[in-house]
Amino acid sequence: MTNALKVSELSKTFAVGKRLFGPPQAHVRAVQPVTLTVRKGETLGIVGESGCGKSTLARMLVGLLEPSGGQIEIEGEPLDTANPATFGRKIQYVFQDPISSLNPRKTIRQIMEAPLRHLHGMSKERRARRISEIFSAVNLREDFLDRYPHEFSGGQAQRIGIGRALAADARILILDEPVSALDVSVQAQVLNLLSDLKAKFDLTYLFISHDLAVVEAVSDRVAVLYFGSVVEIGPAEQVFSKPRHPYTKLLADSAPVVGRPLTAPEGRETELPDPLNPPGGCAFCARCPRALNECATERPALARDGSNRMIACLNPY
Repeated sequence: MTNALKVSELSKTFAVGKRLFGPPQAHVRAVQPVTLTVRKGETLGIVGESGCGKSTLARMLVGLLEPSGGQIEIEGEPLDTANPATFGRKIQYVFQDPISSLNPRKTIRQIMEAPLRHLHGMSKERRARRISEIFSAVNLREDFLDRYPHEFSGGQAQRIGIGRALAADARILILDEPVSALDVSVQAQVLNLLSDLKAKFDLTYLFISHDLAVVEAVSDRVAVLYFGSVVEIGPAEQVFSKPRHPYTKLLADSAPVVGRPLTAPEGRETELPDPLNPPGGCAFCARCPRALNECATERPALARDGSNRMIACLNPY
């Protein structure tokens, strides 16, 4: 199957304590060198706790952040990071908060027209036809076009955000927590809409979320991030039903389940390592119930486990 997206050794480092003159006081590596592929027509789920680098990775993929290193390829062609319009025509972003992602001073028509005018140079007549097609696809009435973002519910605003991404005619959508700000009943509607749009427009999704149940339901494969690195990647059903990396198992065991009491992990650290003083070995070592002596000094590489899964662990399940 053709790869829609490939990232090779992609990383991001932020300067901390910038001064007016002289170098910054320190650097924080938010995303370690990440290499992964997303096949055409696939939904790749990306999970991990807050601060693991999910959104930083997503924002690099769409050009909102400049990578510190590595390369991004779409359908085999390197993406020119110097030209933002190149990103917009190939890959688009659907934001977590649907209301705040829409310009409150512009009507929905103006918001929808922006990518058609700036990325594709469409005439007024062509823009009107394209917007009509998109609104029909996302199940919105055309009389909404002359209203402002504050006049819509969260679910309607998210449909508009999805429609804006589709207007750019990109084939890859980055969905960053697209339903976490919505009511549960509306979440199901939006997820069903995303499934229908994927089939209709032959889309490829990167679905980022901390909700494991949602990710398992919509994803073909799942990549688990911890402290800026991919620690496990494989088919969604296998990753969640039989996790091999201790961190993946911690996530699965920590997810709320109806009828099961909530319990916190005991006997180990529960916080992420200090990014200003990262550990020399495995970043999960201090929290891991299966840590070996060498885990404190040796950083495990992401390697295939003999099946269709890849794991970065010296002592996996």
